[in-house]
Amino acid sequence: MDAPFKIFILDDDIWYSELLEYHLSLNPDYEIKKFHAANDCISQMYQRPDVITLDYSLPDKNGAEVLKRIKEQSPDTQVIVISGQKDVATAVDLLKLGAYDYIVKDEDTPERLWNTINKIRENVSLRQEIDQLREEIVQKYDFSNFIIGNSDAMKRVYTMMGKAAKTNITVSVTGETGTGKELVAKAIHYNSPRKKMPYVTVNVAAIPKELIESELFGHEKGAFTGAVARRLGKFEEANKGTIFLDEIGELDINLQAKLLRVLQEKEVTRVGGNSVVPVDVRIIVATHKNLAEEVKKGNFREDLYYRLLGLPIHLPPLHERGADILVLAKHFIDAFAKENNLGRMTLSAQAQEKLMAHAYRGNVRELKAVVELAVVMADGNTITPDDINLTATNAERDFLAQERPLREYTREIIQRFLNKYDNNVLLVAEKLDIGKSTIYRMIQNQELATK
Repeated sequence: MDAPFKIFILDDDIWYSELLEYHLSLNPDYEIKKFHAANDCISQMYQRPDVITLDYSLPDKNGAEVLKRIKEQSPDTQVIVISGQKDVATAVDLLKLGAYDYIVKDEDTPERLWNTINKIRENVSLRQEIDQLREEIVQKYDFSNFIIGNSDAMKRVYTMMGKAAKTNITVSVTGETGTGKELVAKAIHYNSPRKKMPYVTVNVAAIPKELIESELFGHEKGAFTGAVARRLGKFEEANKGTIFLDEIGELDINLQAKLLRVLQEKEVTRVGGNSVVPVDVRIIVATHKNLAEEVKKGNFREDLYYRLLGLPIHLPPLHERGADILVLAKHFIDAFAKENNLGRMTLSAQAQEKLMAHAYRGNVRELKAVVELAVVMADGNTITPDDINLTATNAERDFLAQERPLREYTREIIQRFLNKYDNNVLLVAEKLDIGKSTIYRMIQNQELATK
């Protein structure tokens, strides 16, 4: 630990306080200060000591009163009460008020105090390590590090994420598979006031229907065959933090009413239990489905739909993000090359054109897989078109996979060419042999996306 471990000794017995100081000073990492009056000690609480040893029988103040004052001014300071009386009731009361330990004065007191402070110091070190790890996670998902892409579509997403991070409003993230819905949820959490509290993810689609209730709300011992002990649910794990319910559209209709009650009442009841457990949880949900359509079909409760809608954030498919394709590709290439000590890799102009012309039905996830493979296949430090393998997700096959109206095919073809030629309408009109007014009209009607 870089900073000294601060210990205050508060005891009106000068001889006894010097005894404790001598014993604790055997550890050179401890910075020790003695006080013989409560007010003198309390006036120095701005120094944020790690530990205070508190003589319960002070002449100027009651020990319980001093303990309360210490905890009010420095909640993280651990207080060890040292008393000349073996009073169990008093000890229990002080522990309830926040004392770390209650030690009776005898010949073993210095040794017990030494061991107790060592435990506290170990806990402080662990807490500091956890705080540091949390801070690293917060920095990883800082918007300035997370934002990859400059298209208008993504700028709108970033704006909505910023608004979501400032409040506890429920957020619903929609978009095709592979567009990065969970990354958005994490970025919102780690830029919100709850960033140092738990972030819990539940993939609703990945959990069997018969287990999802227990997974979300927990269960009591004996609630069903195999429930050998009480188990906390994901909502309790996420208390004070955020829970991300991915693929919420897959939630069984019978459980939707229970989820709605949890959201309304802010409390859960474990499976097989009767008592309610209060929870304070921020909700972020995601789905690739159109929940409004699911409501019309009777697959999703309308009241739950409006409860979850909150602040909607829609992630555009990759083929609508224009030059973001290359920005993301270079980001993934740099990260993969660095991770594997391969040196700096670049994309040839022809490779860039090949990437821009692809449909990316798997969206960002597909692009990442494609360029990482290209890095492996490249013979040198330049990625060529031959290194880029798109056969596993052939663009033409994907393009014709579903029967769609001609206008949708036309819109997608024009969009691909706009992406490829940096939104040069005149050049696209020439390449496709169509009137430029047709393209301008579709842009005006928001059928086409431009930078």
